[in-house]
Amino acid sequence: MNTTAPTRPRRLRAVLAALALAAAALLALTACSSNGGTEGSNDAAPAGDSADKTLTVAMELAYPPFETKDDAGNPSGVSVDFMKDFGAAYGYDVVIENTAFDGLIPMVQTGKADCLMSSITITDARKESVDFSDPYAMAQLAILANAQSGIGSIDDLNQAGRKVAVKTGSTGDVFATKNLTEAEVVRLADESACVTEVVQGKADGFLYDQLTIYRNNQKNPDTTEAVFIPFQDPESWGIAVAKGNDELLGQLNEFIAQSKASGEFDRLTEKYLASEKAAFDELGFKWFFDFE
Repeated sequence: MNTTAPTRPRRLRAVLAALALAAAALLALTACSSNGGTEGSNDAAPAGDSADKTLTVAMELAYPPFETKDDAGNPSGVSVDFMKDFGAAYGYDVVIENTAFDGLIPMVQTGKADCLMSSITITDARKESVDFSDPYAMAQLAILANAQSGIGSIDDLNQAGRKVAVKTGSTGDVFATKNLTEAEVVRLADESACVTEVVQGKADGFLYDQLTIYRNNQKNPDTTEAVFIPFQDPESWGIAVAKGNDELLGQLNEFIAQSKASGEFDRLTEKYLASEKAAFDELGFKWFFDFE
């Protein structure tokens, strides 16, 4: 017994050692296979390529039906669909960043967004900060007046004692600051606050684009009047990119031109703006996407 007892432990140790060697070999083989696969993938698609194809778009999701949210809280609207279609055409994974209006251009300037599409007017002042695409839509300012104010034209607003509500930083703000020097200009953070001022009689009028004025007059027919008499040239909306981003700008311009020719804007109108388009036609207004 004493001569055979030590044999079993030796045999057991030998078996365990063999198993350990086999496990090590298998692990090494798996590691080699994994490394080879990663290198092959890198050869086909360089590291960072997927991230580089993400397109971050800044929008203020507070302007239905162009930029808004659906019932589930997801980005929705004309601009959202347009940018998703653009991404599909050029291989971008589009990510929408909801951003306050006054933060849109800084988002692009600081590289936090690749571009912005938010029904923003192309102006010389804004061109100093970003580069704009070719226009994709046209808009014109109008007045939402309090029903008791007696406002019938832009000149009626430019009087001492009148109060004009504008969204801070909008072209309505720019126009009022420059041209309505006799009136008091009340600057507010968003469109709904401006409408409320007019509805409650705290402001005589609100300057914004025709569609917004039309929609809010329809919602508040007893307390507001819509004044559509033109008092300035039509405004052009564009998509903004960082200064010098010529590649993205070229792609956007190409897609805008294709969309005008292919009926993309007609499709978006039918999906989101059919009733408004009918109303504009009845009123004799030029439509947003009519460049003829």
